[in-house]
Amino acid sequence: MRMIDAGFLDAHTVGELASRLGIGPRHLSRLFMKHVGATPVDAAGTRRVQTAKRLVSDTNLPLADIAFAAGFKSVRRFNDAFQKTYQRPPSSFRGTRA
Repeated sequence: MRMIDAGFLDAHTVGELASRLGIGPRHLSRLFMKHVGATPVDAAGTRRVQTAKRLVSDTNLPLADIAFAAGFKSVRRFNDAFQKTYQRPPSSFRGTRA
């Protein structure tokens, strides 16, 4: 999980991650499903959305900059992930700072 938390899957494939760990990609996915309850790709996606949400609510960075800083490949994917996860757009989390 540390490599995923560090953003490894933002720039690499699950196959490359598995190779770095010395196992096959199918075995890695099975291990993730067994112990985490999600695939490596799903875990990386969750990390990206959580990082982005924190940046949206805690900073004044433009949303496009946040999208790329969190590891999204495009602003559209960033917006889609927010809508799917929270059923609201990222901009709705602005102004929630104390």
